Amino acid sequence: MLKITNLTKSYGQLLAVDHIAFEVNEGEIFGLLGPNGAGKTTTINMICSLVKPDAGNIELDGLDMHQAGDTVRKHLGVVPQEVALYEDLNAIENLRFWGSLYQMKKQELKSRIEQLLEVTGLTERAKDRVKTYSGGMKRRLNMAVGLIHQPKLLLLDEPTVGIDPQARHNMLDTVKDIAKEGTTILYTTHYMDEAEMLCNRLAIMDHGRILAIGSQDEIKQIVGENRLLRVMGSFDKLIAESLPNKLKELALISIAENEVVYSLPVEYGTGEFLETLIKSGFEIDNLSINEPSLDSVFIKLTGRELRD
Repeated sequence: MLKITNLTKSYGQLLAVDHIAFEVNEGEIFGLLGPNGAGKTTTINMICSLVKPDAGNIELDGLDMHQAGDTVRKHLGVVPQEVALYEDLNAIENLRFWGSLYQMKKQELKSRIEQLLEVTGLTERAKDRVKTYSGGMKRRLNMAVGLIHQPKLLLLDEPTVGIDPQARHNMLDTVKDIAKEGTTILYTTHYMDEAEMLCNRLAIMDHGRILAIGSQDEIKQIVGENRLLRVMGSFDKLIAESLPNKLKELALISIAENEVVYSLPVEYGTGEFLETLIKSGFEIDNLSINEPSLDSVFIKLTGRELRD
């Protein structure tokens, strides 16, 4: 459905998006997972024509964004990070306004509004002014606005940022319900659990580049059946770097001041590893163990945790 090829964008000396390529298949939830500043929002903005790329192509159902932009945009729904609603209007009035911009017929629009209010759980508050809504309710109405014209592809850019855990849970349930109805979704997030819960396939982004892409199982194969062992404390850097010479299956992932990360196959216990650390002069403040997961993939690819 969506095909991105060699997409690139710079802001002065900053290469925000670095020649990325991926495809989103019809009917799936495809995730862009990465920290703030990874290039996710810039990618979304280029797809919906808010930002002009320096290079690359964007196609939706075989139509080129550069050549058939107006036609392509009619099939896109966009839910930006910042809530885009008229707070002195109620939910129905907001949806009616945005639907009218797509020249929807009156009866079609009325039916669609009722449907979306039900899907997003806002029917009982539909006639209340938006400024009386909680953050989570505003987020759900913002999503309804993006869906009002029944787009083929919905772009969701960090839709759960800044809302409480219960509202976040409701939002994720809403996303899953929308996907079940057949809407294709491109979902950006810096929350690992959201990617694991929602996405059929995903791409891991950092510093404008895609580091890995595929299904969750395919991406987890990058670390194989390995644990990641993060050691924090005091140690000699040269000794830390040479530790894999003492333990055959141990591999060094990254090293920084007061912190070193190793990988070790899951079939090997951590007792021998811990004993080797102590004998090598490590003064350990903290030892954390990550089982094979998207989080361990991110650490292996970038040398740091996603929340860093």
